[in-house]
Amino acid sequence: MIRIEISLFLKNAPGELAKLTELLAGTNINIDAITIQDASAYVQNLFEARGKSLKRLASYASYSSMRRDSAEFALIRLIVDNPEKAMDLLKENDYLFDSKEVVTIDITNKPGEFTKITKRFGQEKININYVYGSVSDSGGKCLFVFCPEVVKAAADIFKDGY
Repeated sequence: MIRIEISLFLKNAPGELAKLTELLAGTNINIDAITIQDASAYVQNLFEARGKSLKRLASYASYSSMRRDSAEFALIRLIVDNPEKAMDLLKENDYLFDSKEVVTIDITNKPGEFTKITKRFGQEKININYVYGSVSDSGGKCLFVFCPEVVKAAADIFKDGY
């Protein structure tokens, strides 16, 4: 299923995540999936992309500053039950965020099920940029979020399940 993922930078300090989740909970917005990473990894990817393309996207001083400052922030990716309402709320509270379409799939929690999904992506020649998911008790359903290069094509191959 195609869903909207919200990405935002959050100050990497005690209590900041609680403020964000309290804001969402206070307006009855449920978080279905979340991933948090040190933003310096995100900035490191910019450096690597620059190195591969040999194109400078910013001055060396800017890169150094970004690398130093990025350790103070975390990159948060969220799937919520009401993304439009969540984005309005984030705007009202001056959060800087972005949104994009991703594919979410409910997967049974047992060996080999994730393999079935990733094989289908490979057979259809669809690259996965990143993935994160949840776990449940054995036999329960897990929600996995995939960010493929071609969202519509990926969603179409799983429209009737996997």
